[in-house]
Amino acid sequence: MTAAGPIPPEFSRVLGLDQLELGPVERELSASDAECAALAARFGIPGVGRLSGTLTVTRPGKGPAIRVAGRVQAEVTQTCVVSLEPVTQHVAEDFVQRYTLEAVAEPPEVFSDPEAEEPPEPMSGDSLDLGEVLAEQLALALDPYPRAQGAALQQSSFGTPHTPEELEAAKSPFAALKDLKTPDSSR
Repeated sequence: MTAAGPIPPEFSRVLGLDQLELGPVERELSASDAECAALAARFGIPGVGRLSGTLTVTRPGKGPAIRVAGRVQAEVTQTCVVSLEPVTQHVAEDFVQRYTLEAVAEPPEVFSDPEAEEPPEPMSGDSLDLGEVLAEQLALALDPYPRAQGAALQQSSFGTPHTPEELEAAKSPFAALKDLKTPDSSR
């Protein structure tokens, strides 16, 4: 019996961190058709037609911090949440992702400031998978509720008041009690 190792990423382009000693590293990446199909399966969408990006990786001060700035571009097909028809969308977003080789302590606060900068993502080892960075950015950029052009939800009549009297009665907390009245309850 063999031990199963970690599942390799669908779109892998590894950069050795030693390459950052000479200064910033710039890369242009493009996924193959097979890699796009594997990413579509991973994201649970009908298709990734194209995925490319440009990345600049820096290591400020030669310390434990690593910064990846770039742009992800893709053509994806998702399923409309209303009509279940395929929806093709173009993704083009700039991003900055920070990493650190140091252990990062979890913040003691339960609530976080949505305006605050994200803490760096901890990493270990002597390399960074730029393909996986780009794939993660694509996953974050996907529309969580894609809609086909012109698709609209139908209004449900279940529990929805229609007449002005029904609307007014629905506003009253005692509206349900009026239905409980019996002919003998007038005493």
